[in-house]
Amino acid sequence: MIFPLEQLVKFTDNVYEATAAASKRAYQLAMTKDKALDDNDGKSVSLAARQIFCNEVKYEKVESIEDK
Repeated sequence: MIFPLEQLVKFTDNVYEATAAASKRAYQLAMTKDKALDDNDGKSVSLAARQIFCNEVKYEKVESIEDK
């Protein structure tokens, strides 16, 4: 599965937040041994990034402890 660069170019939200979300999503995929990894040759990071940047998986910013 190839990462869709055109989606990244069109992405208008905070790329840092999306990258952090993709990192956490990749961890989730790896720990749960998600079946979608089989279709992606076991590459959790590229799968997670595609899911985030193509809006297949949603994320939300959580306030940090310092913000409270």
